[in-house]
Amino acid sequence: MSVEFIGFIGGHHASEIHPRSGPTLQPDYVEKVARAHEEAGFDRALVAFHSNSPDSTLIASHAASVTKKLKFLIAHRPGFVAPTLAARQFATLDVFNGGRTAVHIITGGDDRELRADGSYIGKDERYARTDEYLDVLRQEWTRDKPFDYQGQYYQFEGAHSDVKSPQQPHIPLYFGGSSAAAIAVAGKHADVYALWGETYEQVREVVNQVRAEAAKHGRSIRFSLSLRPILADTEAHAWERAERILQQARTLAERNGFVRRDPPNEGSRRLLAAAAQGSRLDKRLWTGIAGLLGAQGNSTSLVGTPEQVAEALLDYYDLGITTFLIRGFDPLEDAIDYGKRLIPLTRQLIAERERQAPEKVA
Repeated sequence: MSVEFIGFIGGHHASEIHPRSGPTLQPDYVEKVARAHEEAGFDRALVAFHSNSPDSTLIASHAASVTKKLKFLIAHRPGFVAPTLAARQFATLDVFNGGRTAVHIITGGDDRELRADGSYIGKDERYARTDEYLDVLRQEWTRDKPFDYQGQYYQFEGAHSDVKSPQQPHIPLYFGGSSAAAIAVAGKHADVYALWGETYEQVREVVNQVRAEAAKHGRSIRFSLSLRPILADTEAHAWERAERILQQARTLAERNGFVRRDPPNEGSRRLLAAAAQGSRLDKRLWTGIAGLLGAQGNSTSLVGTPEQVAEALLDYYDLGITTFLIRGFDPLEDAIDYGKRLIPLTRQLIAERERQAPEKVA
């Protein structure tokens, strides 16, 4: 099975160790990062969504205009535009960029952030709304004739889209969310289920849960893992770099007046549960930044030489992960480095593993 690498396109240069300088949205930076990911051999690049961020779909549209092969994973929060309209917007974009669109559904676990966009319903209700939203989205993408829909959150009469994606049967749907309600919806709708960088044991547990939910609907599903690789020429230098990153992140957090609070979502709680076991887990999983900043998003790392990190990625591949969403603490420089030293090597190891698979069966 082929492996997919997804990078990250932000609207400006910033990370846990780099404060933002200049406007929130910098077109020149978006163009530079998009081209760098394409040249580095990434398959896709994620464009994130927050309640106060620039529009992810429009950033992806601009990035597509300056690239030829790079595909995009557009983070999208259901419930704030009609699913019929969103379906047509994504299909329109997919025609313009030649079938390079995928959508990452993030329902949201932080009540405070959701209220900033006017949503006051609870988490389980949000996932119930997402379930209906994706029902409608998929029908809008695939139905040849107008359809009606009667749900608790959405009602439509004669819904139909004249524009269709060049991808068949429809634009791929990635899905994030670790609560029981989220996993139930993922099993029904997701093409790819996305986890943050957890321990081998945690990943094995979630993969089995999601596969069981998908099986209830007669579906199979693929899995993505998000990590922040930290590379160096030797293992000792890689761990030294990790410690420098931790100190830089602590200094910047203190300067910004960061106050750690209880995590609002299950995914963050799972990362903090891993961090509670120690800062170095399994072969080379590092939880330092997750522990420092309360596991706010993709914040765990694999630390080592390119060869060592590639071998750890292979371990996750053996657990069922076929997509790796990787971004660095030095966003542009690390993306370029991954393209030179990590992505080709990991692809090679996985290809070798696949060639050996028939021999194991024999």
